Amino acid sequence: MDVVFDKLANFPWWAWILVVLALIAIRDIFFNKKHTIQHNYPIIGHIRYFLESIGPELRQYIVANNREELPFNRIERSWVYASAKAQNNYQGFGTDQDISAKGHIFINPAMLPYVPPKGHPNVEDSTFVPCAKVFGEYNKRRRPFRPRSIVNISAMSYGSLSAKAVESLNKGAHMAGCYHNTGEGGLSPYHSYGADVIFHFGTGYFGVRGEDGNFSMDKLVALVEKNPFVRAIELKLSQGAKPGKGGVLPGKKITHEISEIRGVPMGQDVLSPPRHSAFNTIAEMLDLIEAMAEKTGLPVGIKSAVGKLEQWEELTDLMLERGHGPDFITIDGGEGGTGAAPPSFAAHVSLPFVYAFTDIYRLFKEKGLAERVAFIASGKVGMPARATMAFSMGADIINAAREPMMAIGCIQAQVCHTNNCPAGVATSKKWLQAGLDPTLKSVRFYQYAKTLRKEILEISHACGYEHPCQLTMEDVDMGTGQNSQCITLRETYGYDKVKVPFEGMQKLKDCPHLGGIKK
Repeated sequence: MDVVFDKLANFPWWAWILVVLALIAIRDIFFNKKHTIQHNYPIIGHIRYFLESIGPELRQYIVANNREELPFNRIERSWVYASAKAQNNYQGFGTDQDISAKGHIFINPAMLPYVPPKGHPNVEDSTFVPCAKVFGEYNKRRRPFRPRSIVNISAMSYGSLSAKAVESLNKGAHMAGCYHNTGEGGLSPYHSYGADVIFHFGTGYFGVRGEDGNFSMDKLVALVEKNPFVRAIELKLSQGAKPGKGGVLPGKKITHEISEIRGVPMGQDVLSPPRHSAFNTIAEMLDLIEAMAEKTGLPVGIKSAVGKLEQWEELTDLMLERGHGPDFITIDGGEGGTGAAPPSFAAHVSLPFVYAFTDIYRLFKEKGLAERVAFIASGKVGMPARATMAFSMGADIINAAREPMMAIGCIQAQVCHTNNCPAGVATSKKWLQAGLDPTLKSVRFYQYAKTLRKEILEISHACGYEHPCQLTMEDVDMGTGQNSQCITLRETYGYDKVKVPFEGMQKLKDCPHLGGIKK
């Protein structure tokens, strides 16, 4: 036996490689019935599948140029990463964008920009930019709420995101004065590190779900009373990535904690229904909104993707007839989506943000209702130019999701639905989360939010305004792609933004309903 081992030990290394390859070839030729390529080309077939598996990484870091990738190109990601790390996020030697391309955004600066005078809040803090509207003011809610920040965290559930990711975002939001939207996965312990919270629920009613799986008003009231940092409630009708389909949480991502928070079984995919069981009509939806606002005292809003406008017409007619309605409306663009969705839905169902928002805002303006609600923009608007454009179209708040994910470490691996997120952001696996330090990553989000606010405010100042709410449809042009021509947003979408009542930044700072950082 020793002689045999000695001979094997002296066997050349290249011969061992040949033996392994021969065994792989024999297995594929005689036993592999699943993969035709590997059966017909045993060795080359494995190389082919390996290269296919790392194709996104090869394209991301080697093949694609700085402006090619989607949903976020390398320049956009680099800006988020540099901002989050408080590094130099400037660009040298001019832009590399094709400024004659169709849809390119041009912001029109004033000859004399606005300069904050001595004693102005922005002299002390150049990133202080609260919302110009108070949620719940028109409908006289008992606990109205003015968000301290125009940049906030969009709906992303614990379960879809890891515990450490949610904790990082909440701690960073507390430092930045942002609110943190829970997403439809329920209120978790990781949402309670100091930030204002908007409790969001969808058709699965997670966190406010009765024994029968339907909505429980008693549970909602108890949740709000127990957690005073919940400042508003958002009823999700649909989301941009998959409207009319409902959410999906793969069973492999469900831990015992997630199971308890959501009230769902272990190991099974959680499929939210495509529509609500708590109401069947627009009128019944308004009844539920008023009941929730009355029971909790909080502002209540809705979130929706946009397609057909008939039911939006019905909503506005009922709001005029009854004199009340949602306190805020979140418009989610079809290009959004932090979770998993079928490609057919993600790419084709519901309108992109600019078309969706302008359709709804124009409708509310025509009915004289735009002043009654706060409009929240959601759907790839967490970059300075797109955020500025959203404000000029009538948005009062920016909700960002994937950009905050990148701020805390997301590398756009696009495997959120597999539970194998390499950055620990969108996984429930402990090992993958181990490298995500909330102490560090919370600061990263804080610096991203602060930088984004500062740049939006600086652009507003360049246009001659004190606050982004003063931007108009005439302040932004879009390229037509024809002979280097561009036209204003007013000409493009056919409406003028309603003037937002604004009496100065100091007035906002002194508002008794101002949320955010607790002294």
